[in-house]
Amino acid sequence: MKQLATWTAVALLFGAIPLLAKDADPGFLKPSEMYDPAHFLPPPPEEGSPRAMAELAETKKLLAEATPAQRAAAASDDGNENGTIFAVVLGPAWDLAKLPATAKVINEVTASEGPFSDVAKNEFHRRRPWIVDTTIQTCAPHRPSQDMQSYPSGHTTVGYGMGVVLANLMPNHAQAILGRSAQFAENRLICGMHFRSDIVAGQQFGTIMAIRLMQNPQFQADMAAAKTELQAVHLAP
Repeated sequence: MKQLATWTAVALLFGAIPLLAKDADPGFLKPSEMYDPAHFLPPPPEEGSPRAMAELAETKKLLAEATPAQRAAAASDDGNENGTIFAVVLGPAWDLAKLPATAKVINEVTASEGPFSDVAKNEFHRRRPWIVDTTIQTCAPHRPSQDMQSYPSGHTTVGYGMGVVLANLMPNHAQAILGRSAQFAENRLICGMHFRSDIVAGQQFGTIMAIRLMQNPQFQADMAAAKTELQAVHLAP
């Protein structure tokens, strides 16, 4: 948990400091301009190692102990990789249909995550839990194309990418927002889609993605518009 808190603190600090134009990316995370994941993420545990076996045991234990409600929540999160996941902590004012500037920012984050995560997944090629142990039953359907894409977790990357950006827009709700990001990540284990180190890496990579986006001048302008909109509905100070 200390490691996760450190990455979140870094992101909030970056969001609070004016960023220089020379550090900004001229586009929204073009694949050719992304960070090399090998420079920011450790490799996942080697398959069959004691750590990997402990992670497999944890995932199986969480699956075995999950209540129907927990599995339903995990399945819902599996199919809702977008800003609606924060409604539970932000209340009725969080209606993205009525917050177009905020929805635009969220869409920019989610659109960036796919190619950003793909760079990392293609670097590491970690097998998913259901490939490592064929007895694992996931909470939602999956495709064969996902079999070698366990590390880092894309859902966790986008969950924290959105969470860090929104925490900077709504610092008065930062703890609740990031708590929802954490639960969104944890649900990947309950769903049987990932191992523990996958979601830790996703939290780190999502934080990097958010920082990278918040260095972009156009994204900063979009955030400013979203901030004004969120202030009007009393979600931002």
